[in-house]
Order: sequence, then C-alpha cells, then structure tokens
Amino acid sequence: MPLTLNIQLAADAPRGAAIGIGVLSTSKGPQLPPGVSLSAATLKGRGFEAKLGQTLAIVGRGGTQILVGLGDTGSLTVDSFRTAAAALARASYNETTLVTALVDAAPGRLDRAGVAQAVTEGLLLATYVFTPYKSKPTSRPLTQVVLTGRRGRIAAQGVATGQLVAEAAALTRDLVNEPAMTLTPKRFAELATTVGATHGIEVTVWDENDIERERLGGIRGVSLGSDEPPRFVKLTYTPKGAKGKVPTIALVGKGITFDSGGLSLKPNDGMLTMKCDMAGAGAVLGVMSVLTRLAPQCRVTGYLCITENMPGPSAFKLLDVLTARNGKTVEIHNPDAEGRLVLMDGLSLAVEDKADAIIDLATLTGAAIVALGNDMCALLCNNAAFRTQILDASERAGEDMWHLPLYKKYRKHLDSSIADMKNIGLPMQAGTIVAGLFLEEFVDGRPWAHLDIAGPAFTSNDEGLITRGGTGFGVRTLIETIMNFKAPSPK
Repeated sequence: MPLTLNIQLAADAPRGAAIGIGVLSTSKGPQLPPGVSLSAATLKGRGFEAKLGQTLAIVGRGGTQILVGLGDTGSLTVDSFRTAAAALARASYNETTLVTALVDAAPGRLDRAGVAQAVTEGLLLATYVFTPYKSKPTSRPLTQVVLTGRRGRIAAQGVATGQLVAEAAALTRDLVNEPAMTLTPKRFAELATTVGATHGIEVTVWDENDIERERLGGIRGVSLGSDEPPRFVKLTYTPKGAKGKVPTIALVGKGITFDSGGLSLKPNDGMLTMKCDMAGAGAVLGVMSVLTRLAPQCRVTGYLCITENMPGPSAFKLLDVLTARNGKTVEIHNPDAEGRLVLMDGLSLAVEDKADAIIDLATLTGAAIVALGNDMCALLCNNAAFRTQILDASERAGEDMWHLPLYKKYRKHLDSSIADMKNIGLPMQAGTIVAGLFLEEFVDGRPWAHLDIAGPAFTSNDEGLITRGGTGFGVRTLIETIMNFKAPSPK
C-alpha cells in the first residue's frame, strides 16, 4: 500500500490545522515551549507528565493542541523523536492536517537531519494501513503534516531520507501482510523484477530448473513438498560512477512464503503467522527498492531464497541428506528447521561473489523469542568491528537488538554420523546460537552477521510505529548500516 500521509516543510501553519507540541519533562514538571500558554494545573489535572510518547489533546476556541511528551532532556536521543512523532500521529487520527515544530525541540547536540528523518519515519510508519482485502477499506482522516520551524537544507535532507526509509519499510510490511495464496514464490520474484526495472536495480531470477542446475540443494530440497515452484533472486545495486574496487555488502533473506512445517507439521496455532516467514527476504527487497535514490557509496547485493515448505507427497523427509551450493552436506532431523537450509545456498553465493561483509535476516528460531521476547532481534556475528557497525546502526534506527555468542562448544550439537552436519541441535538447548553456528559453516570466514527476527517481524498489536501484521523490522537498521558501511577486516 502506498503511504498516503503527505509531509511538507513550510514556514507558516495552514488555518484550522491541529498543532502538535513537543514537551520536555523536568523535575519541576512539563516544560512547554515558548508561546504555548497552558497552566501547570491543567496539565497536572489531566495527568500529563511529558513522559516519552505520552499525549494529551486540548480543544479550545483556537483549535486543537496535541501535546506529546519527549521525556527528560538528558535522555533525549534521535530515536526519542521517532517515538514522539509516532505517538503524535496516532493522537491526531481524527484531524485532517497537523502542524508541528517537533524537529526544533531537539537540543543542539543531536543531529538535525537525523531528527528530521526520525520524525518523518515516525509520522509515516505510525499511519501505515494495509486494506486491499477489506470490502470497505477505512481511511484515516489525517492526510497532511506540515513541519514548521527553522527550515533549511539539512532538515529537508532528513525529511527526504525519512520518506524513503518509510517507503522501504512499508513495502516490506505489504509483502509480509500479503496472503501466501497470492504471494507465491513466483509472484515474489515477479515483484522483485518490477522493483529492479522501476528503480534501476539489476535483477537475476533463477527458476526451479536453474536452482537444480546451479546446485542450490537447500532451496530445492525444501521446495519439494509444494506445488509452487521455488525461485532464487539476486539484486545488485552499484553506485553511479563507481570505478575499481567498491566495498560490497551482501544481504541474504529467508523467503519462505508459507511454512507449514513440512512433514514435521506445525499445529494450527503455530501456522497462523507463517505467511510472515518470508520477512527476511521482504526486508531485503524493501531496502533494495530505495538504494538508487539514497545513493550509498558501496555496492549492495541482495539474495532472496524463496520457496514454500509444505508436506506434499514429494516432500523431503527426516534423515534425508541435502547438499548445499558450497558442497557441504546436511542430514535432516527436522523439516521445520528449513530456513537455515535455504539460507545456506544464499550465503554460499554471497561468498562466491566475494562480498566484503554479509548480513542475513530470517524468522529463524522460536528460541530467539524465548530468549528475547517479541520486541527484540537476536544478533550473532563473527566479526567484532562489523558487529559494532550493526549495533550502532540499530540504535540510530530505533530497532532493538541483542548480541548472542557464537559459542563454539555447541558446534558438536550439529554432528551427524553420515553427513557434515544435522540441521538442528539438541532439544531445548541454545537453539538460536546453534542455528547461528550452522549458518557460519557457509560464510567461509568472511565478516558476517545473522539477524534472527522471529520475534519482531510480526505483531498483533498497534503501538508506536507498528501496526498489526508485518512490522518491516530490519529495514531501518540495514539502511543505516549501508549508508555508513566500512568494509571490516577479516579476523
């Protein structure tokens, strides 16, 4: 769904618009900006303390004023403004136009362009809706936000970047929200081709015959139980005027358009969100769709490993052995641990293409949810400098991640008597870490990070920037990483 909220920079506020006001929290109570005349007693009586994201609408003769808390001055970050903007947008749903100088509330120590970007992202992503399957789609009245205050080139750049980031996240959300009966592997690949043609990205698509010929044994094996043929898609962005060696970062996305669990069939409740099992590949495509306009100075390759995992009569079976693109063999002990099987081919190809660093994204393990809950991504990485880049990017982007160790002692959990490894470890023991150790077998020592987004990729709540369904998690962090990418030295 296209984002329908129009954001403009202007010096003056249009008549009749609601006014959005950022309010700091201090030891003496809420600190209103100059020119806003509301009594402390009024705010106290309404329970408004200016906590981050707290809102209060006050309707008077002059129109509607909507206060949004920014929290304490000392703890303000760029992400605080993303959170505040999202809360302001949600509190303004009954308005048609909103005017706010929220960007000007940022202290001078914060990057002005970054604040303008964060405000734009918060406004746009909080008002995202997905309605193609509603017989009577509901539209929200808020259609325009005017950002006033100290305008300038820096703020305008931030707004433009924020619009692109939100567009990328919205595309990812659309893909995740689409039912599996319409977002088949073939259709997913067609959409990737359209993105490439529209935005100047080179696209290569391999069908089921190419996948078999090119020895992508993981993708082929997982696909065998489905009537829908698999697809593998490679997308390449190259900076304009690039000469000689350009730093290259590879993004590998798990694209299981529906995961039934295969022959290890999930229960009904376990399948209710499994159209989201392609969220990693969706995030990669969302990022690739905006790169020519963001113009990072590194080459970016995206690898989408797309198939269904179904329990058909030809489905791969327990104790079968699959051979990955790089020649390593895997004995199947659980067909529901299929994400790592498709990723092993994508990672192998990224190594062959000599990427300087690799990031894979996947809704991979329930163990990540047990460890970190639904709001946080598990990060596993084999390179300290690269890990720092990603964690710094995630903090700027406002996407929570926690680093888990690649604990080598657990590699023996994957030992197989007949193949190079099994596709799962021991029951109830460090499932996310062992999955990371499995994937590490396919990166040949190159700087690599694995983002397990099983928890935050899909939600049943409307809160902050997030609306029910696909969240687009990972898009903002990937873009931040790419825009500031420095090729890390191998270990």
